Amino acid sequence: MRHRVSRIPDRTHEDDDINNRGLQFDLATLRDQLDRRGALRLLGGVAALALVGCSGSDRPGEPAGTPAAPGGIGTASGEGRSTIEPGAGATRPVSPIPTEAVTPASACNGAIPQETAGPFPGNGANGPNVLTASGIVRSDIRSSLGVSNTVAPGVLLTVRLTLVDTERGCAPLAGHAVYLWHCDRDGRYSMYALPNENYLRGVQASDSAGRVSFLTVFPGCYPGRWPHIHFEVYPSLERATAAANKIATSQLAFPEDACAEVYATTGYEQSGRNLSRVSLQTDGIFRDGWQLQLAEMSGDPARGHTASLVVGL
Repeated sequence: MRHRVSRIPDRTHEDDDINNRGLQFDLATLRDQLDRRGALRLLGGVAALALVGCSGSDRPGEPAGTPAAPGGIGTASGEGRSTIEPGAGATRPVSPIPTEAVTPASACNGAIPQETAGPFPGNGANGPNVLTASGIVRSDIRSSLGVSNTVAPGVLLTVRLTLVDTERGCAPLAGHAVYLWHCDRDGRYSMYALPNENYLRGVQASDSAGRVSFLTVFPGCYPGRWPHIHFEVYPSLERATAAANKIATSQLAFPEDACAEVYATTGYEQSGRNLSRVSLQTDGIFRDGWQLQLAEMSGDPARGHTASLVVGL
């Protein structure tokens, strides 16, 4: 049975020991950079300074997979790549995601339904934990971090989520963190079916308007599930290191016409066949109501799609 949550109090916890790496390391490095910038301004800004940052189932129908052992690729350090693999199905140039992401036009109609994280969350709940990986705070999630430099192929997709507080007139929720993950073009989840990869997973902090934005690829459709993206909300970046600290878990659904359009392109042939055998009405997750989880879509496969969703908490 589904549970809808408006606001869930923060749970106290002890900080995970991540050996001075992972998220805590990234935050400390960022603070050091900001301190250095402030010092340069006090000296009068004699030299120009350029900073280049690294952007940073328990339900039927989930594909089978065996969890990777803790401490695998999810704990390695590394940076995301900014190129797309040849044949990925999109032709527009790759560029950083704008920080001024447009708020979706859909109204805030209540708290988003709480859903299962599925058997492949990669958040430490069942083994591997990518949340402690250095570089996991990033907007471009197409590449693996650490020992692999694989870039997931597929049609470009920008995901824009806007977090709002349903108990305060849908006011934006700034300073929260979103962990987002999904399967690849072939319906496989990194760290599980692909234990040597951790692509298509990343964390972003919401800005003053409650917005986060991720650059990824359109996920495939595997047997028994409607095309979807998983995400969890955490109260802050500092708390986004383990599943126990999350305050909401849900899934984003895609409109059928956008799915059909993407799945008609090269590389998504099997997804097209799987899509013909499932619907939102029969999907084990969305069949009891998907309206608050259905993304607004724009774009096309050649230039890339954009999926926007208001997430009420």
